[in-house]
Amino acid sequence: MPQKMLYRVNPDRNVPWNDLPELPIDERLYKEVEIYEQLGKAKEALALLAGRSVAIPNQALLINSITLQEAKDSSAIENVFTTEDDLYQAFSDDKFDDTVSAATKEVLRYREAVWEGQEYLREKGQFDMDYFINLYQEIKESKDGIRPPFAQTYIRQGGSGPNAGKRIYTPPKGKDVLERKLANLVAFLNDDTIPPTEPLLKMAMAHFQFEAIHPFRDGNGRAGRILNIHYITQKGLLDLPILYLSRYIIEHKQEYYDTLAGVSQRGDWESWLLYMLRAIESTARLTYQKVNDLLEAKEAVLRAVESEKKFQRPDQLIEGIFTQPFTKVRHLTDAGIYAENTARNYLNELAEMGVLEKKQIKGRHYYKNRELENILSY
Repeated sequence: MPQKMLYRVNPDRNVPWNDLPELPIDERLYKEVEIYEQLGKAKEALALLAGRSVAIPNQALLINSITLQEAKDSSAIENVFTTEDDLYQAFSDDKFDDTVSAATKEVLRYREAVWEGQEYLREKGQFDMDYFINLYQEIKESKDGIRPPFAQTYIRQGGSGPNAGKRIYTPPKGKDVLERKLANLVAFLNDDTIPPTEPLLKMAMAHFQFEAIHPFRDGNGRAGRILNIHYITQKGLLDLPILYLSRYIIEHKQEYYDTLAGVSQRGDWESWLLYMLRAIESTARLTYQKVNDLLEAKEAVLRAVESEKKFQRPDQLIEGIFTQPFTKVRHLTDAGIYAENTARNYLNELAEMGVLEKKQIKGRHYYKNRELENILSY
């Protein structure tokens, strides 16, 4: 049977897709050998990352650094840009005054949404409508919820080509329609007996469905990418939300939008699932390499510092400077590692050794871990 007969596509891109098919989809749409071969590769790479990350004694090394970079890249997909220095400085200050740009605040809200959503699921034990609304409200610093019927929402072709600006998709419209579609998505996410039983396939399908529903005025792309991470951790495939999916999407951005459109316009689920499985495999391997490089760099710096024989508790000092890219004196004093003068002297010593780069920004002193920054940036 032709693929288009198995899935009711969107016949008119200018009309709200209120007939968006609910999940699950017909299994014949994804019963392809190539999909299951790629699924095996994705699962293998993810298991490798899970085994490596769980063995790390101080998981704050991953929690702060990798999720911060994921927040930056996921926001960049939506044309929300900040420099790494601005982002690391604001994160190290742990407060957002008028000197912090709107874009930097938005990136940091994404990171907060990752962790608040993770905690929400830990307490609730399953997905629900409030989970999605809370993600949106945190990302956009908003108090509204599902977009109202009068909100004009559609997707336009990006870029600068001849089709730039043309409407390529119009999501469902009407609060009751959106709530019904979201309720179906929630049931699909929570019920492991609904096919497919493979979590990574289910995650990819759920991501498309959320983006197709497009339930909020803004922030849907970022909320959908956070959903990916949370579904993987909720199903026990990772302990921490550290999968670095946004880097792959940035590098294959046009394919991301093309394969999304392929589902709505042609019912081409195969290409979409293959794209997402390749993204999981690639980013799991990339994140695994980052974790290894981070630990190797940390051990190399620790050996160099120990050889100097003038630092007390060098292991705690090095843990401190690898917890986030910018370190301040108060990070070491708040952790109870050193008194203020000792912390300042040691950080200055590390700067003289070339381990850190001392920076003064608007009268405040920061110490940048250049090796950590390099690892996060590749």
